[in-house]
Amino acid sequence: MTEKQLDKSVAYLKDRGFDNPEIGIVLGSGLGRMADELEDSRVAHYHNIPNFPLATVEFHSGKLFCGTIHGKKVVVMQGRFHLYEGYDFFDITYPIRVMERLGIRKLLISNAAGAVNLDFQKGDLMLITDHINLQGGSPLAFKNVADFGERFVDMSCPYDREMQGRIREIAKGTDCVLREGVYAAVFGPQLETRAEYRMLGRLGADAVGMSTVPEVIVANHLKLPVAAISVITDLGDPDNLEPVNVTEILAVAARAEPGLVRIMKELIREI
Repeated sequence: MTEKQLDKSVAYLKDRGFDNPEIGIVLGSGLGRMADELEDSRVAHYHNIPNFPLATVEFHSGKLFCGTIHGKKVVVMQGRFHLYEGYDFFDITYPIRVMERLGIRKLLISNAAGAVNLDFQKGDLMLITDHINLQGGSPLAFKNVADFGERFVDMSCPYDREMQGRIREIAKGTDCVLREGVYAAVFGPQLETRAEYRMLGRLGADAVGMSTVPEVIVANHLKLPVAAISVITDLGDPDNLEPVNVTEILAVAARAEPGLVRIMKELIREI
């Protein structure tokens, strides 16, 4: 990754009205509806943005939107990148660096996740309070990382406490069930075995997925306050583990999405 690559991506987007957004949003699997809430929206397809990776997962659309919500300019990633697509850590976090250079001052992330904590139910939302990186690497492990920020990034509090507090208060005024917990990020794309779910529970994870953590690490590298919410789409009960049904996972995400959108929109109003 070089300054010239980032400059080229940013220049392309600024020429198309993506200049000076306040808030960046990353939407997870089956959670693309937030882009429909934008006013005065414009779109850039990933394949047209210089140096941008391409979304290869069928339920990630691969579009970057810009518009306003409650009068605040936001930029929205509808479709993210994953290690299991064959990308590296630098590719999957490249859009975070681009959004930061465009001007965002806060980052909101969503994902679909499987429950490790068996008190959770399908359709619950989980405010991520901490994470466990089980993906086998770091988006900061490259030679010229110091050109983009401090090499050794503090991760004692990776998720912004102020935004977490506001999300808790907002959720009280909705019919959403908001849990809190630790998100474990694994490589994928295969789902977890019974033994792996047991391991994750013993490690202290409440939910597991294949994204988010690299993006959060880079946000902290950029000193960009970040908040993240998981939609619990399946249950990882090792004693009663059912075969994976991707169609059902996406259906659960779609049913939970309106509540997530309400919380995010109100958070944008307040921050």
